[in-house]
Amino acid sequence: MSRIPEVTIDRAGWLATLIYRFARRRYGAVPQPVAVAAHHPGLLLSSGIVEMTTEKVATVLPASVRELATYRVASRIGCSWCVDFGTMLQLKEGLNIERLKHIEDYAFSEHFDELDRLVIAYADAMTEQPVTVTDEQVAELDRRLGHKAVLELTYMIALENERTRFNHALGITDQGFTSGEACRVPMP
Repeated sequence: MSRIPEVTIDRAGWLATLIYRFARRRYGAVPQPVAVAAHHPGLLLSSGIVEMTTEKVATVLPASVRELATYRVASRIGCSWCVDFGTMLQLKEGLNIERLKHIEDYAFSEHFDELDRLVIAYADAMTEQPVTVTDEQVAELDRRLGHKAVLELTYMIALENERTRFNHALGITDQGFTSGEACRVPMP
């Protein structure tokens, strides 16, 4: 149970009601972070715009790279909600989620290639406190991916840090998106 209660549909304003309907159609349930954020309609709208816009424009990186980076951040910070939701998104993309079981051993695991290893190490470095990103990391990613993709990767990792820290601080935990209880998103 989250530290701040969810806004129920009968107490939701017009904006939250609209967002709840959209979320139910898309994910089969209202994501708990949305229902908690509904206490502050301005922030709910702002975060919704950021999420929807990012989804539309973050298309330079392959989905497998983008989702691997954000999953790593969620697992490092320990946000069970983000791990659950992120795994569901990877399933929806048709990505191999079995490899996620080996992410702690990514440096030596056969489930990850050299680019995956660079991306995971970069996500780790950005998530550390203080941040430990090196010039060499950025240069190598830039050489392999190009400026635009490195900017997208950096943005996605930073955004996931925001999401996970928000959810973790408010005690928002997994919602069952990968168990089939909440998620009715059609798989590819």
